[in-house]
Amino acid sequence: MTSTEPSAEPLLRVRGLRKEFPVRRGPWRRVCGSLKAVDGVDLDVRRAECVGLVGESGCGKTTLGRALLRLVEPSGGSVVFRGADVLALRPAELRAFRRHAQIIFQDPLSSLNPRMTAGQAIAEGVRLHGLRRGRGAVRQRVAELLDLVGLPPGSESRYPHEFSGGQRQRVGIARALGVEPSFLVCDEPVSALDVSVRAQIINLLRDLQRTLGLACLFVAHDLAVVRHLCDAVAVMYLGRIVERAAADELFASPAHPYTVALLSAVPVPDPKVRVRRLVLQGDVPSPLDPPPGCTFHPRCPLAEDVCRRERPELREVAPGHVAACHRVEAARELAASLALAR
Repeated sequence: MTSTEPSAEPLLRVRGLRKEFPVRRGPWRRVCGSLKAVDGVDLDVRRAECVGLVGESGCGKTTLGRALLRLVEPSGGSVVFRGADVLALRPAELRAFRRHAQIIFQDPLSSLNPRMTAGQAIAEGVRLHGLRRGRGAVRQRVAELLDLVGLPPGSESRYPHEFSGGQRQRVGIARALGVEPSFLVCDEPVSALDVSVRAQIINLLRDLQRTLGLACLFVAHDLAVVRHLCDAVAVMYLGRIVERAAADELFASPAHPYTVALLSAVPVPDPKVRVRRLVLQGDVPSPLDPPPGCTFHPRCPLAEDVCRRERPELREVAPGHVAACHRVEAARELAASLALAR
């Protein structure tokens, strides 16, 4: 299969997705509240498109990625994949869905069974979904997948502890690709790796996504990686998407103060270039007790009374560019003053 341009019709359509975790306290572990990890997310991912999902640690990125695949059960909303409601699938239908939607986990060591060789881990999905018949055909497919991700012959007989971190992540990638998915969630796949091997895995993922025509949700907190890999970017803060746009548009013209702060924190490789930073004050509010109005207003340098009273909804600020902010023009002026488009 050759690379293709993202199509107009979404492969995955998410509307109002919520995930709440009950909070239990006391000797009887009674429910006394709920933690809103994902709070009404709308998101589209088109065929062959790579969408980056960025935000601070704890904002709900990983929970959102796992809720899309029902690795954690959503509390509400809808997830439509290829026209089917994922949240209404019965067990047999859910197994078939996971043949088309896979995940690459953050920690390659904990995501692999230490008692299974690399070949057994990769072959498991191939056999389960009946993609190859007979031992010889399965072994051949495993060898093809190992070669695809850049692992040498003989790797199929080695156990996870016998690989380096980067090699283990390549095994994880091969395992995910073994069932020939059309959608892939990449949950910070390079954050647990040494700096020296991150670029190799990032380039491998980029080449595979484009060559195989995969739709991807790439969860990350490194904006430089997202800019290198992704066609579109969604910015998440305290369980909600606060801005979404094509990657070039978002980096050139951010429309939310939180996005401006994230972009201003991106390191500049030239030490002679002096840049202004937008340093946010305070900490991320607790999802157990989010502030009223715009949840970003306690840290926002542009906040006004309306921001404290009314929660902004996503609205279009340019073709294909939406933001949840009462002060879009002020945010863009702030971005221009910081000279972020570089």
